[in-house]
Amino acid sequence: MPVIKSWARTDVGHKRKHNEDAYLIDKELGLYAVADGMGGHAAGEVASGQAVKSIRDALAEGKPILEAFAKSPTVESREQIASLMERAIHKACSDIHSLATSDLGKRGMGTTVVALLAAGRKAVVGHVGDSRVYLFRNGRAHQLTEDHTIIQEQLKRGLITKEQVPTADNKNVITRAVGIQPSVAVDTLVTDLLPGDLFVLCSDGLHGYLQDDELPGLLAQDREKLPDVLVDLALQRGGKDNVTAVCLSIEADEDEETSDVEGKTEILRRIPLFQHMTYKELLAILGIARGRQFEKGQSIIKEGEQGDELYVLFRGKVDVLKGGLKIAQLKAGGHFGEMGLVDQAPRSATVTAAEDTSAISIDRDSLLKLMRRDSLLAVKLLWSFVQVLSERLRNTNDALTALNAELDQVRAKNTAPALEAAPPKKSGPPPFGQ
Repeated sequence: MPVIKSWARTDVGHKRKHNEDAYLIDKELGLYAVADGMGGHAAGEVASGQAVKSIRDALAEGKPILEAFAKSPTVESREQIASLMERAIHKACSDIHSLATSDLGKRGMGTTVVALLAAGRKAVVGHVGDSRVYLFRNGRAHQLTEDHTIIQEQLKRGLITKEQVPTADNKNVITRAVGIQPSVAVDTLVTDLLPGDLFVLCSDGLHGYLQDDELPGLLAQDREKLPDVLVDLALQRGGKDNVTAVCLSIEADEDEETSDVEGKTEILRRIPLFQHMTYKELLAILGIARGRQFEKGQSIIKEGEQGDELYVLFRGKVDVLKGGLKIAQLKAGGHFGEMGLVDQAPRSATVTAAEDTSAISIDRDSLLKLMRRDSLLAVKLLWSFVQVLSERLRNTNDALTALNAELDQVRAKNTAPALEAAPPKKSGPPPFGQ
């Protein structure tokens, strides 16, 4: 199992009287969290502190689910651990709302939350508000959470550009918070923990001072000193808010096996269906995928049978057969069966492993659940489907046009000699007896 080392720092900043940020590191449970409270008159401190406590208590009660997921991270157990994280944050939301309604001085208090729960070689991230989780992997920085803010909504809808964000109105107004209402929508993501990974959980008092293009250089520094580096940088650049950073370094133990997640995301990105996905969205797709292994000669799908799975090859080769005739061979990076995600029509061909093959499969029901949770991902997938089908329709039309032209040429050649050999017709009545 991977070894996790962690460091953290929080600071009140230069402008605030109270530090309304809270963070939690529970190594035994594998839980790391940051909460940024709001409400004033110390109410923000109460909200953020209650949030991390409620989340920890709720997750501790679900320890059997964590252990089952760590032992066997199947698609089903992934859904269970994601639901557990949602319930934990819902519990925090309910607890904070109850405190606020019972104390007039705390009415309207709430908090943002980001939480990462490690279980075996995987982790689940839960998120509400504008605190963030970054992943630094193989020299590249990725934002794994999407801010729940008015600005982010405007960016998604194309109403403003990234260049307009610094001067935009209401740029700090959030659209979701824990505790303002009795319940709240929670974003979750299940991801891998790979040796060399660095996760950074932080409040907006930190990431508000960071530029995307400087993140790789910043996060590549000494990890043990990184919280100080990041917090000091935010303070130097203004420190108008409380600043908190929790850094997690994933290190391999002696028996740790590496997983080529980076290679898998790159293969997915080359598939037209997923070409518009962000790194976070590609991880979400991998999170619903099932690992598949096929021996040489084994049938993967059969012509005429029903199927609802898309297959993506990561290693090996497969033969595609139509009516028993080999029509194609696919290798790593190839994919087949995507129409099973759209309808329940019978498979149009048989696919057999030409050698020992490693792949993933994505079924229709799991993909629909993911699309319901993430509307932007759903739009990207549907748009990509339209593009793929449009391209296939154009190719089919071109092929039919070319085929019709060839048929016309053949007809013309076959007709011309017959016309030349036919005797000329005579005028007048036919001879007697005809």
